[in-house]
Amino acid sequence: MKLQSADGGELMAVTALERDGNRLVIRGKVFGAMPLDARLGPDAARAALKLLTPGLIWFLLTLPFRRENSK
Repeated sequence: MKLQSADGGELMAVTALERDGNRLVIRGKVFGAMPLDARLGPDAARAALKLLTPGLIWFLLTLPFRRENSK
């Protein structure tokens, strides 16, 4: 999975999602070169859930079935 900036440049290439106890570990490379292991804990996950609205939840559920927009 690749995360891109607004101009289409690659910010991070995620290579794995893993569990480490009560944390989610996101492994990948930033800007295609620097390895990174980011950890998401329960407090951060709860904070992220507070950002979700019903419309955004629906969008996330349907996102894998949408076509890619070319910009």
